[in-house]
Order: sequence, then structure tokens, then C-alpha cells
Amino acid sequence: MYAIVEINGQQFKAEEGKKLFVHHIKNVEEGQAVEFEKVLLVDNDGTVTVGAPTVSGAKVVCEVVNPLVKGDKVIVFKMKRRKDSRKRNGFRAQFTEVLIKSVVA
Repeated sequence: MYAIVEINGQQFKAEEGKKLFVHHIKNVEEGQAVEFEKVLLVDNDGTVTVGAPTVSGAKVVCEVVNPLVKGDKVIVFKMKRRKDSRKRNGFRAQFTEVLIKSVVA
């Protein structure tokens, strides 16, 4: 059984026991339970239920494993040829690691 759930504007395939790295969720602590109710699709052993836009009564229950994980460094480099113009910038995205406890449909 799995579900497609929307978390912070991104869609993830949620299966029980799977770990996900989602965009940083504010005001959560390690070990805290979090519920996501924007379930777009549920597959229960071949029986597919598609929401319009969401499946009513369905939710995904997660546990926060690590509230703040930094992603890989991304370098943004802009250059205009023959103009002696260069700009180098970088950032590291922040994620929250969650463990899927159950999919309720």
C-alpha cells in the first residue's frame, strides 16, 4: 500500500517504513509525529483511488527523524563573455528527514 502525498508543495510517494527528505518543516522536534492530509492518490493492493483534488479521509502519519538536514552545496555561476563580468554564489538547501509510520486510507 502506498500513497502520493503533497508536502510543502512537492509530491512524494509514501510507503510504510520509507524515509523521505522534505523541505524544512518549521517548529518540529525530533521524535514528533506529523500528519499530512493532502493525499492525492492511494493504491491499496491494486485498488487505486484518485482524489479530486484529494482523497477524503486519507492521511499519512510520519515521525520526524532529523528536523534539520543540510543538502549538498549548489554553486550558481553567472558569466558574460568578453565583459569581464562574473558572479559566483552558492547555497545549501535545508531539509527535514521523516519516517513514514502509516498510510491511513
